[in-house]
Amino acid sequence: MTPPLPRLTTPSPASRADRVVKLTRIYTRTGDSGQTMLGDGSRVAKTDARVTAYGTVDELNALLGLCRLQADEQMDPALARIQNDLFDVGADLATPEQDDPPYEPLRVVASQTAWLEQEIDRVNAALEPLRSFVLPAGSPAAAHLHHARTVARRAERDTAALASITPINEEVLRYLNRLSDYLFVLARDANRGAAGDVLWQPGENR
Repeated sequence: MTPPLPRLTTPSPASRADRVVKLTRIYTRTGDSGQTMLGDGSRVAKTDARVTAYGTVDELNALLGLCRLQADEQMDPALARIQNDLFDVGADLATPEQDDPPYEPLRVVASQTAWLEQEIDRVNAALEPLRSFVLPAGSPAAAHLHHARTVARRAERDTAALASITPINEEVLRYLNRLSDYLFVLARDANRGAAGDVLWQPGENR
């Protein structure tokens, strides 16, 4: 992410509310050679698979900010929570796995993924069963959410590519997979209050 991530550790419950990341300088000139610093202090090329993975997560987070401009009062808090969780995801991806780390790194945990699953079930329960694939269209809110869904899928693919060459926290992959599913049902829910889903008509224009 930009600026370079500081080392992020898992805070105790007592200190979590008081922990603040202090960034006093926005530009450092340390990346001018095409390298960047990871969460453990090591340096890699900006084209490194790890940087690509958490960079796509950062892109997704920015897109969710646009989604929030169209979100209603029930959806907005959920998207705000996800934006915060995506910073956890980015910090996790930016910190390589170590057998004996000098500090406890911030990692995504199963309860964050479980919350997404609960939300998927809650939202999907109110939706009509699908009769065809859904086109990424409809209301402005739905269109933005569908866009975010595709970026979430790319973040998952980039993270899977990273996992194929180095160990990562597998919960990150599960979280990103569920997140794309959640964004899909949110897009359908956004269209429920508008004109409804825009369905694919196979071969319609042949």
